[in-house]
Amino acid sequence: MFDLRRRQFITLLGGAAAAWPRAVRAQQPAMPVIGLLDPRSPDDDGLSDRLRRFRQGLNEAGFVEGQNATIEYRWAENQMDRLPKLALDLVRRQVAVIATPGGPAATFAAKAATTTIPIVFVVAEDPVSLGLIASLARPGGNLTGVNFFTGELTAKRLELLRELVPAATRVAVLVNPDDASIVESTLRDVEPAARAIGLQIQVLNARTIREIDEAFGTLARERPDALLVSIDPFFNSRRIQLVHLATRHALPASYPARDFAQAGGLMSYGTNIPDAYRLLGVYAGRVLKGEKPADLPVQQPTRFELVINLKSAKALGLTVPLTLQVAADEVIE
Repeated sequence: MFDLRRRQFITLLGGAAAAWPRAVRAQQPAMPVIGLLDPRSPDDDGLSDRLRRFRQGLNEAGFVEGQNATIEYRWAENQMDRLPKLALDLVRRQVAVIATPGGPAATFAAKAATTTIPIVFVVAEDPVSLGLIASLARPGGNLTGVNFFTGELTAKRLELLRELVPAATRVAVLVNPDDASIVESTLRDVEPAARAIGLQIQVLNARTIREIDEAFGTLARERPDALLVSIDPFFNSRRIQLVHLATRHALPASYPARDFAQAGGLMSYGTNIPDAYRLLGVYAGRVLKGEKPADLPVQQPTRFELVINLKSAKALGLTVPLTLQVAADEVIE
């Protein structure tokens, strides 16, 4: 009888010991999950560096991917109609916060998918005008983020391009019709600015690699004096193609970010976009710590960068005025 009770006790103890590690693991808090929703492909040129800056911002807020936070990536592969489904997938995954660094289309998809999960965005246009938030200081709702102003700088970019190409009378503007809000804000700014300095504007659309090639075929036939490339996540991912085609067709072009000038483009004027990704990471981390998007004011840049590529100017037969060289934040020789 004693041996039977002893065996029963040992069996019970062994079962408890086996269950104990599982119970301890169950008590450990799960790592918070950040959902990152982006219209582009993860292989797009230059995106890896921007994501590195996003993770840097998370680190500054106290979170390290794989150690105390997880990131679920959802890529639309430049197919905008996939964004709503991908956003709903992140909602079903019950992520703690959704980051949308790829522009308004991804942000609107996330906004339509949830009114409770916090969303942190990066957009070039005014998020109040877009209808994403109530105000910059107190966004309200479940959204906040970074507005890097590049859309509002379109008129200034046109003026700088005219200063570099003073004989220009016709300027083409390349836009992506898939981003209707960007197109609207670009044309709203560029058309009155062009009239004020006596320029004619020709608008060209491109939403795919092939359509970019077709747009430059049109430019080759119609020969405008210069080209203004609109801010757009897809265009940024295709900056090597855009710079190469502008060079091949000897077309002076202005771009919205320094990445283009560093890739051989003539000039760029805009915000330091990689730093906007860092700020996005900081905000995502602050939300993970319990802060509410409604109380986090939208971050805006205080500094804009003019970058001029002298080598490209020389290849185009352009002389860069000394005033522009002095004003530039970087002159690439």
